[in-house]
Amino acid sequence: MAKPLGDAALDQIFRTARTRRGWTDEETPDVLIRATYDLLKLPPTASNICPGRFLFVRSAEAKARLTPHLDEGNRKQTETAPWTAIVAYDLDFADHLTKLIPHAPNAKDWFADPKNAEWNAIQSGTLQGAYLMIAARSLGLDCGPMGGFNRAGVDQEFFLSDPVMKSWRSSFLCNIGHGDDTRLRPRAPRLDFDEACRIL
Repeated sequence: MAKPLGDAALDQIFRTARTRRGWTDEETPDVLIRATYDLLKLPPTASNICPGRFLFVRSAEAKARLTPHLDEGNRKQTETAPWTAIVAYDLDFADHLTKLIPHAPNAKDWFADPKNAEWNAIQSGTLQGAYLMIAARSLGLDCGPMGGFNRAGVDQEFFLSDPVMKSWRSSFLCNIGHGDDTRLRPRAPRLDFDEACRIL
């Protein structure tokens, strides 16, 4: 049986991990981003549909395309972040189900209703975005997730005219790198167990 993680690991992933708004100059190489994906792809999604898609924005040219679509307060932290992941979901995820669900050749038919397909894409794709943050933190990286951006603008800029990514839709953004502790804000309160949970 698996044993609980030690306090150091739990601190790194959850307790002392923080939403980052500033970044150091420490290098964040491609290999860490690839390793992050290789971890985040493993946890569960609905029936293993894996609709999460990730556009990792690093170059100055790509950042220049992204920042006009961000709320003003999110621009500087994104411009200075080593990486920004556009966490997205694929409306055409069912095209990959022969690989992902090989034991069910008719799996694509399960998602023939576009509304059902979209809901499953959003739900499991966003879940994979959460796995992204856990994976990145597990590898010693910091994350700055953001929702303040024009989704339609980002989709138009990066996805809709691209033959590979035309069915992708943005969910949220996440800056990734090594956080600057001097830019941390005090942690905001969280709900207690009895405020957010019930046991039946």
